[in-house]
Amino acid sequence: MKIVDLLKRESVELNGKVTSKPETIEKMVALMAAGGNLADVEAYKKGVFAREEESTTGIGEGIAIPHAKTAAVKAPGLAAMVIKDGVDFDSLDKTPVKLIFMIAVPKEGGTNHLEILAELSQILMDDKIIKNLINAQTPKHFINILTSKLDIKNNKQENDKFDVVAVTACPTGIAHTYMAAKSL
Repeated sequence: MKIVDLLKRESVELNGKVTSKPETIEKMVALMAAGGNLADVEAYKKGVFAREEESTTGIGEGIAIPHAKTAAVKAPGLAAMVIKDGVDFDSLDKTPVKLIFMIAVPKEGGTNHLEILAELSQILMDDKIIKNLINAQTPKHFINILTSKLDIKNNKQENDKFDVVAVTACPTGIAHTYMAAKSL
């Protein structure tokens, strides 16, 4: 499942005007609904707020990825919003959020939400991509920025000799390496 297949132009807002986390979630849910992925908008919204109560999805560096896996979703989807002035989203690093991706996955969606989160996380590690996404002029341009990053990543993977590269951190340099290898 590719994130660019899940993100539709009508689910991208490049000039978000919100002043709070609840208002941001409301707007993001409306963007998700505009993409036609929700069977029950209110139930999905309730799922997103419930997930936020567990812990914030404001991951830091000006990014948040709220999500819900619920029966209120009829098809996996992605919505995105740029908030140029930033909004307090209770982020882990306490910085205002300027770039938000919302993920919707059906309850029976297996690990789809984890696959989407992983793909997004890889893309959003690139500061240049983040800057370009925040400064995108049109939803199509925004989606093209994501697509170009994925194309580069996919071409590189086809030419690399490794299928998986892992970096672990452990005071002794041993335990996490073996735990990661076992999990993979």
